[in-house]
Amino acid sequence: MAKGIKTGGRKAGVGNKTTVDVRNAIALIAQDNAGNFARWLNEVASEDPAKAADLYLKAIEYHIPKLARSETTGKDGGPVDHTFRWLE
Repeated sequence: MAKGIKTGGRKAGVGNKTTVDVRNAIALIAQDNAGNFARWLNEVASEDPAKAADLYLKAIEYHIPKLARSETTGKDGGPVDHTFRWLE
């Protein structure tokens, strides 16, 4: 095998079969229990609303991804200078 040249194995981008199977199984379980989730959440909320909110927020992260935080800096890493003016 020449150094730096791939000569066998999976093609780039193709997932490991076991990993793909496990992810598909988890997706199927989630899909089958989607209707139960609201009921379970209401049961938890009746005893501990804060815990129910926490569970909901943890679950929703898988549906709505978190936004990455970014920071904008000015010249040489300093503050950004903003100039505002009124339009008449």
